[in-house]
Amino acid sequence: MVAVAVSALGGSLDVWRGLAATVLPRYAWTTVQLVVLVGVGTALVGTGAAWLVTICQFPGRRLFEVLLALPLAFPAYVLAYAYTDLLDHPGAVQSGLRALTGWGPRDYWFPEIRSVGGAAIMLICVLYPYVYLLARAAFLRQSPTAYFAARTLGHSPWSAFFRVSIPMARPAIAGGVVLALMETVADFGTVAHFGVQTFATGIYQAWFSMGDRAAAAQLAFCLLLVALFLVFIERIERGARKHHEAGRRIEAMAPHRLDGWRAAGAIALCALPVLVGFAIPLGVLLDMAIDSGQSPFSDRYAGFITNSLAVSFVAALVTMGGAVIIGYLVRLKPGRTAHFIKTVAGMGYAIPGGVIAVGVLVPMAGFDNALDAFMEARFGISTGLLITGSMAILVFAYMVRFMAVALSSFDTGMSQIKPNMDAVSRTLGCSTGRMLGRVHLPLMKASLLTGGLIVFVDVMKELPATLILRPFNFDTLAVQAYRLASDERLAQAAVPSLIIVAFGLLPVVVMMRTIARERPRHHSEIPAALADPYAAPEPEEQRAV
Repeated sequence: MVAVAVSALGGSLDVWRGLAATVLPRYAWTTVQLVVLVGVGTALVGTGAAWLVTICQFPGRRLFEVLLALPLAFPAYVLAYAYTDLLDHPGAVQSGLRALTGWGPRDYWFPEIRSVGGAAIMLICVLYPYVYLLARAAFLRQSPTAYFAARTLGHSPWSAFFRVSIPMARPAIAGGVVLALMETVADFGTVAHFGVQTFATGIYQAWFSMGDRAAAAQLAFCLLLVALFLVFIERIERGARKHHEAGRRIEAMAPHRLDGWRAAGAIALCALPVLVGFAIPLGVLLDMAIDSGQSPFSDRYAGFITNSLAVSFVAALVTMGGAVIIGYLVRLKPGRTAHFIKTVAGMGYAIPGGVIAVGVLVPMAGFDNALDAFMEARFGISTGLLITGSMAILVFAYMVRFMAVALSSFDTGMSQIKPNMDAVSRTLGCSTGRMLGRVHLPLMKASLLTGGLIVFVDVMKELPATLILRPFNFDTLAVQAYRLASDERLAQAAVPSLIIVAFGLLPVVVMMRTIARERPRHHSEIPAALADPYAAPEPEEQRAV
C-alpha cells in the first residue's frame, strides 16, 4: 500500500490531469454502478434465500440449504465465459429464437450480455453466497422470542420479518454485502471480457497496453482508496455483529411449514440462484468442452495444470507458514505491536489483486535495477531481473493477498486450545518451538488444512495478479482461459475453466458438510396462534382474553 501511495502521489500532476480529463470519470462511474447493482442484488438474493431455508419448512429445504453455497466454486470470469457463449448473438438462445420465429438479426431486441448489467448479474450469481452464509448464521442465532412477540402483537409474517428478523441480522447482512463489494471492485476477468471499463481494467491497460507505469500506479491508488473505505465499513459492521451476537441462545426457531403454492414458490426461489449460478453454466461449459473435442487430460493442458498446481501449493504452504508465525506471535505476546502486525498482514484480502501486483512490482523492480547496476559496476556481472522475473514475486503477492484467509483458519484452530495447555506444556519442559510442533499444530491440523485448501484454490482462481507478475512463458489455467476467451475461442476456454471449477468445488464441499452439521436443535412446538404463519392475526378482543 505504501509503494502504491508513494508512486501515485510522487508522480507528475500532468498524468493526474490527463486521467481526470479522459478515463477517470468513466472508470469511477462504472465502478459505482457495479457496486450499487451488486450490493443490492447480493443483499436481496442472499438474505431471501437464507430466510427461506432457515425460517420456513418446505420440500427440499435441507438440500437447498447446502446447494445454495455451490456458486462459490465458480470464478465470476468463468461464469461470464459460459453465459457469453449461451446468450451472445451466435449463442444457443438467440440462434434458437431466430430458428423458431424466423426473425432476422435486426427483427428483435435482446438484452446485451456484454454490459454493466451483464457483469453485475455475473458477480451477483457468484457472490451472493457471502451474504447467504452470514445471514443464515445470523438467523439461526436469533431468539424466537422477539419474532413470536411481534406475531402476538398482530404483525403478519412478512411484517415481523422486516421489522424484527432483518434489523437483528443487519450487521451480518451488511458484512456479507461488503465482502461481495470487495470482490466486485477487485474483479478483472469478468469486466475485461465484457468490455466494461473499471479501475481494475484501467490498471492493466495502463501498464501493458500503454506502458505507462505512473498512470497504472495512480489508478491503483484510486482503487486502493475504494478498497480501504470498504475495509472501514466492514470493521464497523464486524463490531456491530459481535455486539448483536453476544447473547447466543441454545435453541433455534421452529420452522414454519409452507404448503401448496407457497411451498412451490419457495422451491422456485431457492432453485433459481443454484440453477443460474451453478447448474446452467456448468452444463454450458461441459457442452462447450465436448464440442471442442479437447480432453483435460491431454498433453496440451499438462503444463498449465502443472504450473497451477505448483504455484498454488507453494503459495498455500508459504501463506499458511506465515500465518502460523504471525498468529503464534500474537498468542505468545498479545501486545499492541503483535496485533498491529496481524492487522496489517490481514488487510491484503481487501486489496484488489491488480493493486497488490503494482504495489509489489514497483519497489521490487527498483531493487532489481539497483542490484543490477551495483553488480555491473563492481564485478562486471549483470543480474538482470533477479526477483521480478521469478516465481518469488508471484508467491509473495499471493501471500499478501490471501494471508487473511490463513490467519482466520489459524485463529479458528487456536481458539479451541485453552491457555492452560500452554502452562502444562511448559511445566513438562517444552520449549516454545517444541510446544508449537508437538501440541498446537497437531490439535490445529484440521483448521490449518482447511485454510490451506482455501488458499490453494483462491490462488488457482486469481487472475489479475497472475497476469501482471507471472514469469515469462509461465501460464496458469486462469491465464490460459483468459487468453482463449479474449480471442473469442470460448469452446477452447471451457476445458481450463472446468478444471478451475473442479478444484473450486473442494473448499465448497468442506463448507457444505459444515452447513449440514451446524443447524441447532429446536423445539417442535410453537404457540398455537403462530402455527400457521399466513393466518390472519387474532382479533384484539380474543388476544386480550
